[in-house]
Amino acid sequence: MNHTIKILKNLQYPSGLIAAAAKHVRTGYNKAWLRDNIYASLGFEAAQDIGSLKKTYHALLDLLIKHEYKIDWMIKQPYPKLAWRYIHARYDPETFEEFLEEWGNKQNDAVGAILFKIGDLTIKGVDILRDENDVRILQKLVNYLAAIEYWHDADNGMWEENEELHASSIGACLAGLIAVKEIVNVSEGLIAKGREALNNLLPRESATKFVDLALLSLIYPYNIITEKQGKEILKNVETYLLRERGVCRYIGDKYYHNGTGEAEWTMGFAWLAVIYHMLGNKEKYEHYQNAAKQAMNENSELPELYFSQSTKYNENTPLAWATALMMVAEHG
Repeated sequence: MNHTIKILKNLQYPSGLIAAAAKHVRTGYNKAWLRDNIYASLGFEAAQDIGSLKKTYHALLDLLIKHEYKIDWMIKQPYPKLAWRYIHARYDPETFEEFLEEWGNKQNDAVGAILFKIGDLTIKGVDILRDENDVRILQKLVNYLAAIEYWHDADNGMWEENEELHASSIGACLAGLIAVKEIVNVSEGLIAKGREALNNLLPRESATKFVDLALLSLIYPYNIITEKQGKEILKNVETYLLRERGVCRYIGDKYYHNGTGEAEWTMGFAWLAVIYHMLGNKEKYEHYQNAAKQAMNENSELPELYFSQSTKYNENTPLAWATALMMVAEHG
Protein backbone atom coordinates (compact mmCIF):
# COMPACT_ATOMS: atom_id res chain seq x y z
CA MET A 1 0.00 0.00 0.00
CA ASN A 2 2.87 2.41 0.78
CA HIS A 3 4.20 2.20 -2.78
CA THR A 4 0.81 2.59 -4.45
CA ILE A 5 -0.30 5.49 -2.25
CA LYS A 6 2.92 7.26 -3.18
CA ILE A 7 2.16 6.74 -6.87
CA LEU A 8 -1.36 8.10 -6.46
CA LYS A 9 -0.27 11.13 -4.42
CA ASN A 10 2.28 11.98 -7.12
CA LEU A 11 -0.57 12.13 -9.65
CA GLN A 12 -2.55 14.64 -7.58
CA TYR A 13 -2.10 18.29 -8.53
CA PRO A 14 -1.93 21.05 -5.88
CA SER A 15 -5.52 21.92 -6.85
CA GLY A 16 -6.68 18.51 -5.61
CA LEU A 17 -7.54 17.09 -9.05
CA ILE A 18 -5.77 13.92 -10.14
CA ALA A 19 -4.11 13.37 -13.51
CA ALA A 20 -5.34 10.32 -15.41
CA ALA A 21 -1.72 9.15 -15.72
CA ALA A 22 1.78 10.57 -15.27
CA LYS A 23 1.84 14.37 -15.52
CA HIS A 24 4.53 14.35 -18.22
CA VAL A 25 2.77 12.11 -20.77
CA ARG A 26 2.10 13.49 -24.25
CA THR A 27 -1.18 11.63 -24.76
CA GLY A 28 -3.37 14.11 -22.85
CA TYR A 29 -3.58 11.87 -19.79
CA ASN A 30 -1.93 14.61 -17.74
CA LYS A 31 -5.41 16.19 -17.76
CA ALA A 32 -8.18 15.56 -15.23
CA TRP A 33 -11.29 13.56 -16.09
CA LEU A 34 -14.30 13.76 -13.78
CA ARG A 35 -14.78 9.99 -13.87
CA ASP A 36 -11.11 9.16 -13.40
CA ASN A 37 -10.95 11.43 -10.37
CA ILE A 38 -13.83 9.56 -8.75
CA TYR A 39 -12.24 6.17 -9.39
CA ALA A 40 -8.79 7.41 -8.39
CA SER A 41 -10.20 8.76 -5.14
CA LEU A 42 -11.17 5.21 -4.20
CA GLY A 43 -7.47 4.66 -3.55
CA PHE A 44 -7.28 7.52 -1.07
CA GLU A 45 -10.38 6.14 0.63
CA ALA A 46 -8.85 2.65 0.85
CA ALA A 47 -5.65 4.11 2.33
CA GLN A 48 -7.74 6.21 4.75
CA ASP A 49 -6.00 9.34 3.45
CA ILE A 50 -9.03 11.51 4.19
CA GLY A 51 -7.13 14.76 3.60
CA SER A 52 -6.26 13.89 0.00
CA LEU A 53 -9.73 12.43 -0.51
CA LYS A 54 -11.50 15.60 0.57
CA LYS A 55 -9.10 17.72 -1.45
CA THR A 56 -10.16 15.90 -4.62
CA TYR A 57 -13.87 16.24 -3.94
CA HIS A 58 -13.64 19.90 -2.98
CA ALA A 59 -11.79 20.54 -6.24
CA LEU A 60 -14.51 18.72 -8.18
CA LEU A 61 -17.22 20.77 -6.48
CA ASP A 62 -15.32 24.01 -7.12
CA LEU A 63 -14.95 23.01 -10.77
CA LEU A 64 -18.68 22.36 -11.11
CA ILE A 65 -19.52 25.66 -9.40
CA LYS A 66 -17.20 27.41 -11.87
CA HIS A 67 -19.28 25.97 -14.72
CA GLU A 68 -22.63 26.24 -12.97
CA TYR A 69 -24.02 28.54 -15.68
CA LYS A 70 -23.68 25.71 -18.18
CA ILE A 71 -25.51 23.26 -15.91
CA ASP A 72 -28.28 25.84 -15.44
CA TRP A 73 -28.60 26.26 -19.19
CA MET A 74 -29.10 22.54 -19.76
CA ILE A 75 -31.63 22.31 -16.92
CA LYS A 76 -33.68 25.21 -18.29
CA GLN A 77 -33.37 24.31 -21.96
CA PRO A 78 -32.25 20.70 -22.46
CA TYR A 79 -32.86 20.62 -26.20
CA PRO A 80 -31.09 20.40 -28.58
CA LYS A 81 -28.85 17.76 -26.97
CA LEU A 82 -25.61 18.91 -28.53
CA ALA A 83 -22.43 17.37 -27.11
CA TRP A 84 -20.79 20.69 -26.18
CA ARG A 85 -23.78 21.63 -24.02
CA TYR A 86 -23.28 18.66 -21.70
CA ILE A 87 -21.19 18.80 -18.52
CA HIS A 88 -17.71 18.39 -19.89
CA ALA A 89 -15.80 15.26 -18.91
CA ARG A 90 -12.22 16.62 -18.96
CA TYR A 91 -10.56 19.75 -17.51
CA ASP A 92 -7.30 21.56 -16.98
CA PRO A 93 -6.29 20.35 -13.51
CA GLU A 94 -4.90 23.75 -12.53
CA THR A 95 -7.33 26.29 -14.04
CA PHE A 96 -10.48 24.08 -14.10
CA GLU A 97 -11.14 25.22 -17.67
CA GLU A 98 -12.80 22.88 -20.18
CA PHE A 99 -10.90 21.47 -23.12
CA LEU A 100 -13.06 22.41 -26.09
CA GLU A 101 -11.94 19.91 -28.73
CA GLU A 102 -14.48 17.68 -30.47
CA TRP A 103 -14.58 14.22 -28.91
CA GLY A 104 -16.89 11.84 -27.00
CA ASN A 105 -17.95 14.43 -24.45
CA LYS A 106 -21.41 13.11 -23.51
CA GLN A 107 -20.50 10.99 -20.48
CA ASN A 108 -23.47 10.74 -18.15
CA ASP A 109 -21.81 8.14 -15.97
CA ALA A 110 -19.30 10.75 -14.78
CA VAL A 111 -22.14 12.83 -13.31
CA GLY A 112 -23.65 9.75 -11.71
CA ALA A 113 -20.25 8.80 -10.26
CA ILE A 114 -19.88 12.18 -8.55
CA LEU A 115 -23.34 11.96 -7.02
CA PHE A 116 -22.77 8.38 -5.91
CA LYS A 117 -19.49 8.90 -4.11
CA ILE A 118 -20.52 12.16 -2.43
CA GLY A 119 -23.62 10.39 -1.15
CA ASP A 120 -21.67 7.27 -0.20
CA LEU A 121 -18.96 9.16 1.67
CA THR A 122 -21.54 11.27 3.47
CA ILE A 123 -23.30 8.11 4.65
CA LYS A 124 -19.92 6.81 5.86
CA GLY A 125 -19.40 9.96 7.94
CA VAL A 126 -16.90 11.72 5.68
CA ASP A 127 -18.06 15.33 5.41
CA ILE A 128 -17.59 16.27 1.76
CA LEU A 129 -20.18 19.05 1.51
CA ARG A 130 -18.77 22.27 2.96
CA ASP A 131 -21.62 24.75 2.63
CA GLU A 132 -24.85 25.68 0.87
CA ASN A 133 -22.99 26.18 -2.42
CA ASP A 134 -21.97 22.52 -2.47
CA VAL A 135 -25.51 21.40 -1.62
CA ARG A 136 -26.89 23.65 -4.36
CA ILE A 137 -24.61 22.18 -7.03
CA LEU A 138 -25.48 18.65 -5.87
CA GLN A 139 -29.18 19.42 -6.35
CA LYS A 140 -28.46 20.87 -9.78
CA LEU A 141 -26.66 17.68 -10.83
CA VAL A 142 -29.85 15.77 -9.96
CA ASN A 143 -31.94 18.30 -11.91
CA TYR A 144 -29.49 18.02 -14.81
CA LEU A 145 -29.97 14.23 -15.03
CA ALA A 146 -33.72 14.78 -15.02
CA ALA A 147 -33.45 17.40 -17.77
CA ILE A 148 -31.40 15.22 -20.12
CA GLU A 149 -33.67 12.25 -19.28
CA TYR A 150 -30.68 10.06 -18.48
CA TRP A 151 -32.68 6.82 -18.62
CA HIS A 152 -32.95 7.00 -22.41
CA ASP A 153 -30.19 9.45 -23.29
CA ALA A 154 -27.62 8.10 -25.75
CA ASP A 155 -24.16 9.07 -24.51
CA ASN A 156 -20.53 8.24 -25.32
CA GLY A 157 -20.18 6.00 -22.28
CA MET A 158 -17.20 5.15 -20.12
CA TRP A 159 -14.92 4.67 -23.12
CA GLU A 160 -15.89 7.95 -24.84
CA GLU A 161 -16.92 6.35 -28.11
CA ASN A 162 -20.09 6.11 -30.22
CA GLU A 163 -23.33 7.52 -28.86
CA GLU A 164 -25.78 4.86 -27.72
CA LEU A 165 -27.64 3.82 -24.62
CA HIS A 166 -25.12 2.37 -22.13
CA ALA A 167 -26.09 0.22 -19.15
CA SER A 168 -23.01 1.43 -17.25
CA SER A 169 -24.10 5.06 -17.72
CA ILE A 170 -27.70 4.46 -16.69
CA GLY A 171 -26.52 2.43 -13.69
CA ALA A 172 -24.09 5.11 -12.54
CA CYS A 173 -26.81 7.77 -12.67
CA LEU A 174 -29.29 5.49 -10.90
CA ALA A 175 -26.79 4.69 -8.13
CA GLY A 176 -25.95 8.37 -7.77
CA LEU A 177 -29.57 9.44 -7.42
CA ILE A 178 -30.24 6.79 -4.78
CA ALA A 179 -27.09 7.77 -2.85
CA VAL A 180 -28.01 11.46 -2.53
CA LYS A 181 -31.77 11.20 -2.01
CA GLU A 182 -31.39 11.82 1.74
CA ILE A 183 -29.30 14.94 1.09
CA VAL A 184 -31.17 16.67 -1.74
CA ASN A 185 -34.52 16.30 -3.48
CA VAL A 186 -34.76 13.27 -5.76
CA SER A 187 -38.12 12.09 -7.04
CA GLU A 188 -38.91 8.38 -6.86
CA GLY A 189 -40.03 8.56 -10.48
CA LEU A 190 -36.56 9.61 -11.56
CA ILE A 191 -35.15 6.53 -9.84
CA ALA A 192 -37.86 4.20 -11.15
CA LYS A 193 -37.30 5.22 -14.78
CA GLY A 194 -33.59 4.50 -14.47
CA ARG A 195 -34.10 1.11 -12.87
CA GLU A 196 -36.58 0.04 -15.54
CA ALA A 197 -34.26 1.15 -18.35
CA LEU A 198 -31.29 -0.61 -16.78
CA ASN A 199 -33.16 -3.89 -16.34
CA ASN A 200 -34.37 -3.72 -19.93
CA LEU A 201 -30.81 -3.37 -21.24
CA LEU A 202 -28.96 -5.85 -19.02
CA PRO A 203 -26.98 -8.03 -19.31
CA ARG A 204 -25.87 -6.09 -22.39
CA GLU A 205 -23.86 -2.90 -22.11
CA SER A 206 -25.46 -1.48 -25.25
CA ALA A 207 -27.07 -2.42 -28.55
CA THR A 208 -23.62 -3.05 -30.05
CA LYS A 209 -21.88 -4.67 -27.05
CA PHE A 210 -23.21 -7.73 -25.24
CA VAL A 211 -20.21 -7.75 -22.88
CA ASP A 212 -18.05 -4.86 -21.72
CA LEU A 213 -15.53 -4.20 -18.93
CA ALA A 214 -17.57 -1.11 -18.00
CA LEU A 215 -20.36 -3.37 -16.72
CA LEU A 216 -18.20 -4.28 -13.71
CA SER A 217 -18.99 -0.80 -12.34
CA LEU A 218 -22.56 -1.93 -11.73
CA ILE A 219 -21.18 -4.42 -9.18
CA TYR A 220 -18.39 -2.21 -7.82
CA PRO A 221 -18.53 0.54 -6.84
CA TYR A 222 -22.25 1.01 -7.51
CA ASN A 223 -23.69 -2.31 -6.28
CA ILE A 224 -26.86 -1.43 -8.17
CA ILE A 225 -27.86 -4.78 -9.71
CA THR A 226 -29.20 -8.12 -8.52
CA GLU A 227 -27.02 -11.09 -7.64
CA LYS A 228 -28.24 -12.91 -10.74
CA GLN A 229 -27.41 -9.96 -13.01
CA GLY A 230 -23.97 -9.67 -11.43
CA LYS A 231 -23.19 -13.35 -11.95
CA GLU A 232 -24.14 -13.10 -15.62
CA ILE A 233 -21.94 -10.04 -16.13
CA LEU A 234 -18.98 -11.73 -14.42
CA LYS A 235 -19.45 -14.89 -16.46
CA ASN A 236 -19.47 -12.93 -19.73
CA VAL A 237 -16.45 -10.79 -18.80
CA GLU A 238 -14.41 -13.81 -17.70
CA THR A 239 -15.47 -15.91 -20.69
CA TYR A 240 -14.89 -13.39 -23.44
CA LEU A 241 -12.58 -10.61 -22.23
CA LEU A 242 -9.89 -12.15 -20.01
CA ARG A 243 -6.37 -12.11 -21.44
CA GLU A 244 -2.87 -12.81 -20.14
CA ARG A 245 -1.96 -9.30 -18.97
CA GLY A 246 -5.35 -7.71 -18.49
CA VAL A 247 -8.98 -7.57 -19.52
CA CYS A 248 -10.20 -6.28 -22.88
CA ARG A 249 -12.76 -3.50 -22.76
CA TYR A 250 -14.98 -5.22 -25.35
CA ILE A 251 -14.69 -7.46 -28.37
CA GLY A 252 -13.48 -5.55 -31.42
CA ASP A 253 -11.94 -2.65 -29.45
CA LYS A 254 -9.71 -0.63 -31.81
CA TYR A 255 -8.00 1.50 -29.13
CA TYR A 256 -4.28 0.64 -29.24
CA HIS A 257 -5.13 -2.33 -31.47
CA ASN A 258 -1.90 -3.84 -32.79
CA GLY A 259 -3.33 -6.11 -35.47
CA THR A 260 -3.42 -9.26 -33.36
CA GLY A 261 -6.22 -8.38 -30.98
CA GLU A 262 -7.70 -5.98 -28.45
CA ALA A 263 -5.50 -4.21 -25.91
CA GLU A 264 -5.35 -5.77 -22.43
CA TRP A 265 -6.30 -3.38 -19.60
CA THR A 266 -4.49 -4.06 -16.33
CA MET A 267 -7.15 -2.46 -14.15
CA GLY A 268 -9.50 -5.27 -15.13
CA PHE A 269 -7.60 -7.69 -12.89
CA ALA A 270 -7.69 -5.35 -9.89
CA TRP A 271 -11.37 -4.65 -10.53
CA LEU A 272 -12.20 -8.36 -10.53
CA ALA A 273 -10.14 -8.85 -7.36
CA VAL A 274 -12.15 -6.16 -5.57
CA ILE A 275 -15.44 -7.69 -6.73
CA TYR A 276 -14.56 -11.22 -5.70
CA HIS A 277 -13.45 -9.98 -2.30
CA MET A 278 -16.87 -8.32 -1.98
CA LEU A 279 -18.50 -11.62 -2.89
CA GLY A 280 -16.43 -13.55 -0.35
CA ASN A 281 -14.68 -15.70 -2.97
CA LYS A 282 -11.17 -15.84 -1.49
CA GLU A 283 -9.75 -18.09 -4.20
CA LYS A 284 -10.73 -15.83 -7.09
CA TYR A 285 -9.86 -12.71 -5.10
CA GLU A 286 -6.29 -13.93 -4.58
CA HIS A 287 -6.06 -15.13 -8.19
CA TYR A 288 -6.93 -11.73 -9.66
CA GLN A 289 -4.91 -9.82 -7.10
CA ASN A 290 -1.85 -11.86 -8.07
CA ALA A 291 -2.66 -11.35 -11.75
CA ALA A 292 -2.72 -7.58 -11.18
CA LYS A 293 0.66 -7.74 -9.45
CA GLN A 294 2.07 -9.76 -12.35
CA ALA A 295 0.78 -7.10 -14.75
CA MET A 296 2.90 -4.39 -13.13
CA ASN A 297 5.82 -3.05 -15.13
CA GLU A 298 9.47 -2.95 -14.10
CA ASN A 299 8.76 0.05 -11.83
CA SER A 300 5.93 -1.78 -10.02
CA GLU A 301 3.36 0.44 -11.78
CA LEU A 302 0.16 -0.56 -13.53
CA PRO A 303 0.09 0.82 -17.06
CA GLU A 304 -3.20 1.55 -18.77
CA LEU A 305 -2.81 -1.43 -21.06
CA TYR A 306 -0.56 -3.91 -22.81
CA PHE A 307 -0.73 -4.41 -26.54
CA SER A 308 -2.39 -7.72 -27.38
CA GLN A 309 -0.21 -10.79 -26.78
CA SER A 310 2.72 -8.53 -25.98
CA THR A 311 4.88 -7.35 -23.08
CA LYS A 312 4.80 -3.82 -24.53
CA TYR A 313 2.65 -1.32 -22.63
CA ASN A 314 1.49 2.15 -23.62
CA GLU A 315 2.64 5.54 -22.38
CA ASN A 316 -0.31 6.11 -20.03
CA THR A 317 1.65 4.81 -17.05
CA PRO A 318 1.00 4.69 -14.17
CA LEU A 319 -2.76 4.87 -14.68
CA ALA A 320 -4.44 6.50 -11.67
CA TRP A 321 -7.62 4.47 -12.05
CA ALA A 322 -5.74 1.14 -12.10
CA THR A 323 -3.52 2.20 -9.19
CA ALA A 324 -6.54 3.06 -7.07
CA LEU A 325 -8.34 -0.22 -7.80
CA MET A 326 -5.15 -2.06 -6.85
CA MET A 327 -5.14 -0.16 -3.55
CA VAL A 328 -8.73 -1.18 -2.89
CA ALA A 329 -7.82 -4.81 -3.71
CA GLU A 330 -4.76 -4.65 -1.43
CA HIS A 331 -6.87 -3.23 1.37
CA GLY A 332 -8.89 -6.41 1.15
